[in-house]
Amino acid sequence: MKRAHNFSAGPAALPLDVLEQAKAEFTNYQNTGSSIMEMSHRGPEYTRVDSDARESLKRILNLEDNYEIMFLQGGASLQFLQIAMNFLGQDETADYINTGAWSQKAIKEAKAFGNVNIAFTSEDSNFSRVPNSSELKLTPNANFVHYTSNNTIFGTQFATEPETNGIPLVCDASSDFLSRPIDIKKYGLIYAGAQKNLGPSGVAVVIIRKDFLAGINKTGIPTMLDYRTHSGKLFHTPPTFTIYLVSLVLKWLEEKGGLDYFENLNNEKAELLYSTIDSDDFYRGTAEVASRSKMNVTFRLPTEDLEQQFLTEAKTHNLVSLKGHRSVGGIRASIYNACELSSVKALTDFMNDFRSKNG
Repeated sequence: MKRAHNFSAGPAALPLDVLEQAKAEFTNYQNTGSSIMEMSHRGPEYTRVDSDARESLKRILNLEDNYEIMFLQGGASLQFLQIAMNFLGQDETADYINTGAWSQKAIKEAKAFGNVNIAFTSEDSNFSRVPNSSELKLTPNANFVHYTSNNTIFGTQFATEPETNGIPLVCDASSDFLSRPIDIKKYGLIYAGAQKNLGPSGVAVVIIRKDFLAGINKTGIPTMLDYRTHSGKLFHTPPTFTIYLVSLVLKWLEEKGGLDYFENLNNEKAELLYSTIDSDDFYRGTAEVASRSKMNVTFRLPTEDLEQQFLTEAKTHNLVSLKGHRSVGGIRASIYNACELSSVKALTDFMNDFRSKNG
């Protein structure tokens, strides 16, 4: 079978090794005679899957015992609501850094629960950049500072975590989670939908520092949306097959060499693609150079007609899912961990050929 060069922004390409293992075990998980989807979530087989996933995350991120890992449903979009519901009261303030559509969605949800201070926005530049820490207008004694580490639509990314002067940092890391090392000690809470770098859609990984979790003092939070409900226990039936695949992806990530390996690989892929874009003015990157994403490379061609021709011809070369987000158009190549260097080389070869024929 010939695999496509898949540049989907999400759900995204999964490692072939993971898919092959899942295929082999689909109807007979580890010689049990049953699929993992058919087993009790409290039985020993699934308990081991869940435990393996958590232990892998701890090793990969160097998590100490003062952090708690939760596998929750509703994706990152539910976290926009759940974070504010748990950590923001009516007479309290949280700071939000607005760098695009996903930040805006989080801001909208937070306003239903308390005061929101927009510490920075790049809306006036069509979200083409992220701020330096010196540009942030933070609120003294804010409950937390929320930011989106990578923007899939506009192709921007924070190179480092924003400085918050000791205020707990909350991060939507959905589209660059596990793509590079991070200093986990800087975070009060970090969350990510799985469908970019971690597995298929259907689960969100939420990592909370225990002292931040202990600071929840609100009552009346619906049981399922209260983080304390999920602390240290399996409260309800989780998406077992999705978490099984997450566990396989984490094992694959460790076997490849961990976050240092993928940081180097992702830098190499991004450099190859951006150097192709920047070689002349036929292709035009949409993000400011200092803010460019290593995960979602966005660019335009001289005309929309050429962009449509580019997409059509790309498919004939087995290059798929390159269309930009419907809200902005253009071209977008998402080059997450499972996107191989050979796929990026195939794309840049096509780009050079297309430019020579149409430039």
